[in-house]
Amino acid sequence: MDLFHRESLGKDTPTGRDCQFCYRVDPDFSKRDPMDRLVVSQLDDTAAAHLTEDGYLRHRIAELSKRRGLARPEANLLKSA
Repeated sequence: MDLFHRESLGKDTPTGRDCQFCYRVDPDFSKRDPMDRLVVSQLDDTAAAHLTEDGYLRHRIAELSKRRGLARPEANLLKSA
């Protein structure tokens, strides 16, 4: 290996997996951007474990919707005009 390369430790890129909580609760989970579905594989399925901000927000909306007993997370976000 030359001087301009460093030895890879295998943890340069965060590895992720689908959030199982969002998969179970959010009916539109399959329509999400692939990066918004991922959580850090070493952490539990929490909002903070999501790799993107949009994934974090959608997880929090799903948590709040589950607490309120709504069937769809976006049901309370409909525009009124």
